Amino acid sequence: MNVWAIDKDLPLKHLLLELVHRYGENTLALNTQEQHFQAINLCTLNDPALSAYIYTFGQNAGRYGIDLRYPISAHNIVGENENLTLEQIIDIISTHLF
Repeated sequence: MNVWAIDKDLPLKHLLLELVHRYGENTLALNTQEQHFQAINLCTLNDPALSAYIYTFGQNAGRYGIDLRYPISAHNIVGENENLTLEQIIDIISTHLF
């Protein structure tokens, strides 16, 4: 995936580049159905039901929000992780998806 070719907010591209740098290419899948310019939905290649919805809308500059999605929707964590730094988001993604 060419991160610079996707139509997403610059902080999201920065996050994707950092994830590729840390974990390599083709480790995570980007849900291409997510159309919002300031949001991405990442999942593992093996389990698309386990995902992380990362967004920059409604956040302070340079900050991220993340919703954690599980195979059982009752366990989803939505709206509780906002205004996080890049490192905080990467830590949550690492714990949730790896």
